[in-house]
Amino acid sequence: MTVQMTYEEQLNEFYGRLKSRNLGPLWNSIGSIMTTEPKPRVIPYLWKWDEVKKFVMESGELVTPDRGGERRVLFFSNPGSADLEPWGWGSLTHTLYAGIQLLLPGEKAPSHRHNQSAIRFIVQGSGAYTIVEGERVYMEEGDFLITPAGLWHDHVHDGDQPMLWLDCLDIPMLYQLGAMFFEHYPEFNQPVTRPDNFSTLRYSASGLRPVQDHDNHYAPQAVFKWKQTKQALDNLAKLEADPFDAYAVEYINPATGKAAANTIGAMMQYLPKGHHTSAHRHVHSAIYHVFDGEGYTVINGVKFAWQKGDTFVIPNWAWHEHVNTGNQDAYLFSTNDLPVMEALHLDRTEAHPDTHQAVTEEFKL
Repeated sequence: MTVQMTYEEQLNEFYGRLKSRNLGPLWNSIGSIMTTEPKPRVIPYLWKWDEVKKFVMESGELVTPDRGGERRVLFFSNPGSADLEPWGWGSLTHTLYAGIQLLLPGEKAPSHRHNQSAIRFIVQGSGAYTIVEGERVYMEEGDFLITPAGLWHDHVHDGDQPMLWLDCLDIPMLYQLGAMFFEHYPEFNQPVTRPDNFSTLRYSASGLRPVQDHDNHYAPQAVFKWKQTKQALDNLAKLEADPFDAYAVEYINPATGKAAANTIGAMMQYLPKGHHTSAHRHVHSAIYHVFDGEGYTVINGVKFAWQKGDTFVIPNWAWHEHVNTGNQDAYLFSTNDLPVMEALHLDRTEAHPDTHQAVTEEFKL
């Protein structure tokens, strides 16, 4: 006697046969794949500097470059993507990785190169330098440095105090694209072949470029000094503030006017004392590091209180606004994936209909 299957049983049997042949029904999946608006797996989160620095300094006692520590970095792992192996381990957003690197006095980090773009924002210390394609670039607090994809780079510390900086790379994006390359230099460190401050001298005047750099494909300016960045913000502050970003400047390739790191955007944002920006959202994600000051950022209705040294992340399409609650000016450094979104014609920005969000809760670790 033949047992007649129900419609549901027929479907399940059909789906089982599809799965056994590595096939799948779009009609049963399209609702979760093609969402009406971005729904990133990563979530807003904040890391306190006191705790992060404590762990970083402890790593300095346990891990050294000569004990297999290629780079002594503690990376930020977004709780929303931690289960997305293997790239989830070190992703702050779907496209960007970030961490705090420590170089102690007298240490050297070996030379290597990779096709991931990298940027560095100097958080603390002096006396260290990175060598990028033969150019020695000294690091000071507040400086922004780039290491374009494919260029040899290493780090050396001749100073007497610990050196800490924020690293940001496009590792998650390249991993998902299946396009990762990495290579060690034949010797531990590459030779210095250019004069010190080469790129700073080459681009000493804003808006002017050497004629030889007309067709440069990567940013020929390796470092953007904090003194010049602050001067640009001070000049900008004489004008009317942007409603969403207050006073902010982007780090760009002076030869092309595009983002300094091609796939990674970066900016420094100045919030005057008491300033409260309007809320907006955009498709590109952003990672923030508080260079100075204190205040809070509201992300999708949640209040994230921050102070000097803290790091927080704003996922794609998340409402956000910043408030300076301290008794001094605040400076927020941030990186983003805007260049990628713009290149793919995917970015979109929207102002909050009520100007400011209602705070529904406060973030707590």
